[in-house]
Amino acid sequence: MTTRAAALAPVLAAAALALTSCGAEVPTDELSEQVTSSLAEQVGQEPDEVDCPDPLPAEEGSEVRCTLTDGGTSYGVTVTSAGEQDGEVSFEVLVDEQPQE
Repeated sequence: MTTRAAALAPVLAAAALALTSCGAEVPTDELSEQVTSSLAEQVGQEPDEVDCPDPLPAEEGSEVRCTLTDGGTSYGVTVTSAGEQDGEVSFEVLVDEQPQE
């Protein structure tokens, strides 16, 4: 595991996103960008890539799985909605402790 990848696992970060007009969910591209930003704020560096293939529903407790790749090592990431308030979805990001095989 690289030093950068080690710094990212395990990480718990929190953020809030504005809802888009397409409904009560955060689109995949925006979610991937915000997860990347949240992790960078938490550990002081951005991962090489975060891929979130599914949108995050605004409903509290909703979860999606993403994949974080950094330095050639991939980790699973769980993004959990903390609910929507005033047009923003708050969420938590939890990086798996062990890399994916």
